[in-house]
Amino acid sequence: MIRVLHPRPRPGWQLVIPGVLLLCAFAVPGVLIMAGQGEPAFNRVDTGWQSYVFSLHSPFWDGVNVVLNWAGYAGMLFFHVVLAISLLIWQRPKAALFAAASGITVLALTQLAKAVVGRDRPEGAKVLTDTGSYPSGHVSATTAFLLVLAVLIGRWWMALMAVIGVVAMMISRTYLSAHWFSDVLGGACLAAGIVLLMWWRFRDICIKENEIADGRTIWAAKASQRRQAAGQAK
Repeated sequence: MIRVLHPRPRPGWQLVIPGVLLLCAFAVPGVLIMAGQGEPAFNRVDTGWQSYVFSLHSPFWDGVNVVLNWAGYAGMLFFHVVLAISLLIWQRPKAALFAAASGITVLALTQLAKAVVGRDRPEGAKVLTDTGSYPSGHVSATTAFLLVLAVLIGRWWMALMAVIGVVAMMISRTYLSAHWFSDVLGGACLAAGIVLLMWWRFRDICIKENEIADGRTIWAAKASQRRQAAGQAK
């Protein structure tokens, strides 16, 4: 049977160093935003990008981004729950714990950062938004889910799909004027850094668990055990 999940063993430094650097890339702009009282040093980049995406508006892209607006937060939370339950069913409880812990940690730290930084959102948002612009919750949730999938599946095409999905969500949030460009970068860096560090801690047990699992669901495995027991009884 071809395994859907094929997590790859990697040296710890290949996860820890990028993870720490990504968290630093998230933290530094947040500090600059607070120090600049809403006018950080990179404000010109933010306003320039905002002007550019405003020129792209059209009815077609408006419709596409309404869908992405749902998928990027509520949708990703739903997909994360489905992923964790699916992993449990397929006899991979450690991988399910990794997926759930990554999603919950990213969500909690994103909301905490929004409250601490307290950045105002761009004016004229096309969708309903809560308070706190930095970092983007939609981008952090999307990055967390897709990166968890990428490390568990362990194939290049999933990594490519994860990159495409994250970039699409980053563009969408700025297109809808829900976030500044630095907000979406911050959300991606925060989530990616957390998932890489979480994977560093879960990597070995998830790989071992995946090697032991035979690809059958819990119910199929129990049914097989009952048949074997019945055969031995005869």
